Amino acid sequence: MKTYLVGGAVRDYLLGLEVKDRDWVVVGADAQTMLTQGFTPVGKDFPVFLHPESHEEYALARTERKTARGYAGFAFHADKNVTLEQDLLRRDLTINAMAQDSDGLIIDPFGGQKDLSDGILRHVSPAFAEDPVRILRIARFAARYGFTVADETMRLMRLMVADGEVDALVAERVWQELAKGLMEKNPAKMIEVLRECGALAVLLPEVEALFGVPQRADYHPEIDTGIHTLMVLQKAAEMDLTLPERYAALLHDLGKAKTPSEILPKHYGHDLAGVEPVREVNRRLRAPKACAELAELVCRWHIIFHQVGQLKAATVLNTLKKTDAFRRPERFQTALNVCVADQRGRLNFENAAYPQREQWLNLLHAANAVDTGKIAAQCAENGQQHLIAQRIDEARLAEIKPVHDAFKAEASSK
Repeated sequence: MKTYLVGGAVRDYLLGLEVKDRDWVVVGADAQTMLTQGFTPVGKDFPVFLHPESHEEYALARTERKTARGYAGFAFHADKNVTLEQDLLRRDLTINAMAQDSDGLIIDPFGGQKDLSDGILRHVSPAFAEDPVRILRIARFAARYGFTVADETMRLMRLMVADGEVDALVAERVWQELAKGLMEKNPAKMIEVLRECGALAVLLPEVEALFGVPQRADYHPEIDTGIHTLMVLQKAAEMDLTLPERYAALLHDLGKAKTPSEILPKHYGHDLAGVEPVREVNRRLRAPKACAELAELVCRWHIIFHQVGQLKAATVLNTLKKTDAFRRPERFQTALNVCVADQRGRLNFENAAYPQREQWLNLLHAANAVDTGKIAAQCAENGQQHLIAQRIDEARLAEIKPVHDAFKAEASSK
């Protein structure tokens, strides 16, 4: 019985990164051997065990055989005769198909160290095509490390998409990998890889539809809406925004695929054309509530947020109410964070100022200075309960107007 450190732990060790999770492969043992030594089985039908002290996962060396379409259609074989190289052969990428023995020796039968050095993501064997989740994983690794996908691997991924393997992916697995990729250092790279192999058109056709949609060069020097979307997503990552904010950045402009480009610069109000596509993506991916709500909010209101200097005070108040800013100020602020990324996710605007964010927060602060409880009590005392909402709006508008007028005056003087 021999044990080897495998997979991501070896990869990250060789990259000089912190090793957070360690996985082990056991060669020359069976389930009874593991139980005798005090290991705890994980599940009934899978050869993975927890170490009695470290609680790290130890898996019996195994081979796999494709039995049905999709990521779950596999049968495995594990016994004392399965070799380490056979176990490594079933793994997805060469950089993940290395092992380290107890003496620190690296076992690398498929050239993973060279691919690490060259920044290449390359599949180990044709068996890569048997699991469509690997397309998502390779896109995520591209986002994490900035690596390039090997030509032969990209060709194989395209064949997988053409064969319908991606259609078999369930929402939970797609979301799991997408969410991880969005939180990587270069999330735009993930979208680029998915697009290049054709998977984006299957998984996120609404985002795919943005590429090739033109915008006016004076508003968007990058012109292409899809490229702008990638720039906004990347800027959100540079700003270290949260998952809901990055997801909203990815979906914020879905309406532009349906709105004539010549109308967009003049469009004043909600981006209503994008709301339904965002809702469809949320439904299909089963996105968590916080992500889904923020994505819809940003898509619908980001144009208004950008145009605060052109709004009337009454429109400002109405926007604060309809975006639920009074009850959910934290969500309102995160929406404004995405607007900053939207502003800076344009060619030559990477470090542009975005005073609108501070102005909206100042306007909300001013409106919150109103003592709504006192107004409600006064109305009730006078038998005017039906006027409570109107009186609160009037008081808030009185607080908002001088702040808003000062902002517009300053903006017009520049």
